[in-house]
Amino acid sequence: MSDAAPRRIWLVADDYGISPGVNRAIRELIGRGRINATSVMVVGSALGADEIGGLQEAAARNPDAAIGLHATLTAPFSPLTMHYRPLHGGQFHPLGRKLRDSLLRRYDAEMIATELRAQVERFAELFGRLPDYVDGHQHVQLFPQVRDAFVGTVKSMLPGAWVRQCGRATPLTQRLGDPKPLLLDVLSAAFRSRAAQAGVATNSGFAGAYAFLRQTDFAELMQGFLDGLPDGGLIMCHPGYVDEVLVSLDPFTDQRERENAFLSGDQFAALLETQQVTLARGPSASLSQGASGSPTEI
Repeated sequence: MSDAAPRRIWLVADDYGISPGVNRAIRELIGRGRINATSVMVVGSALGADEIGGLQEAAARNPDAAIGLHATLTAPFSPLTMHYRPLHGGQFHPLGRKLRDSLLRRYDAEMIATELRAQVERFAELFGRLPDYVDGHQHVQLFPQVRDAFVGTVKSMLPGAWVRQCGRATPLTQRLGDPKPLLLDVLSAAFRSRAAQAGVATNSGFAGAYAFLRQTDFAELMQGFLDGLPDGGLIMCHPGYVDEVLVSLDPFTDQRERENAFLSGDQFAALLETQQVTLARGPSASLSQGASGSPTEI
């Protein structure tokens, strides 16, 4: 076995607050030290006092865990701010329309910033402190118009917090076969530049994107996510138990239970050891200030 120092990574469970079943799975994994971060949707329907207290108790058993804000700007969720526009039936626009209209610069960046500030403030109200980091539900933080408001909000309200970029560290020839991760690579280039210019830290690499609606072997996927992920890299995951609330809000259901089963099992622990990977320790460990180049804008 190599004597090289182990790679430290972030294993982040998204969507805390979307449903009680998802919340329970995340709390269990944090309490057992199987993941080291979770991102909270403050616009989610499952964020009562018991859910907040339960997450705080789990984090107390795992002081290396970070709790972040999962900034949400897409349907089927609704804004916290009264005057946010445009909406569809009182909800944010769905993902496809959000991306298209942001590429066409059809949104009001200040309105987006106001909503993001409100979500940061709601997190502070619920948890009694500010988030350790901020990322975006459905990667919305990467979108044109959103990214400037996002980085600006973190810079002004959350000194010391880090943000998630979703660009992979793999060679270009290995990126071309999968459209979704490739799009994230492209969008992340400009996002990293904005974060670097603002002095906001980011993760060094990213993995975890896959075709959620397809039957997949998550153990095989995790092996691929870990291959080549640099120190300070981040893997997003979506563990959970399926319940009626989740089914009503999100098409990503059964795969959450497969992820949860793998992350809870012995095979995952053995994989980390084989790959010489450890979970990062502390809410701001192993981060990068990012590349400060000037990528092509989209």
